[in-house]
Amino acid sequence: MLAASAVGALSAAPAHAAEYSSALKVRGVQYDAPGRDSNSCTYGNTREEYLTVTNFSRTATVNLRGYVVKDAAGNRFTFTANHYLQPGDYVKLRGGNGTDSDGGNVVYRDNCNFIWNNDRDTIYLIKPGGAAADTHSYTKTVNDRDGNGFITFH
Repeated sequence: MLAASAVGALSAAPAHAAEYSSALKVRGVQYDAPGRDSNSCTYGNTREEYLTVTNFSRTATVNLRGYVVKDAAGNRFTFTANHYLQPGDYVKLRGGNGTDSDGGNVVYRDNCNFIWNNDRDTIYLIKPGGAAADTHSYTKTVNDRDGNGFITFH
């Protein structure tokens, strides 16, 4: 009975409250791209959907190669190339096609389909070995009071 109560108490906590032993954290997500949703590679707005990952370490540089970002439905992106985040640095993982740039702090998914739901989703950041680095959930009505589709996690 006690174990069931403890599990219930743990599952009642918001996913964004989970802490992991990782310097990398999901800092924010533009989950509802401005404009009418269109995943056309030529005329669509998937480039305006992005996730920001920040390195909160004070001393360690982290290579994103092998890290996985996925959602509750199993949509996923794997960082296949070296992309180094210096302490305090960040990267925006954008939808659509483009040229990845360390200097520009951007990596493109090279996929024109949307990944984040416009109303709610859970985002998982997974280390190369499979351990959780960070997890965040959002709902538009609870976590996005101004309705602009951007949420910052603290």
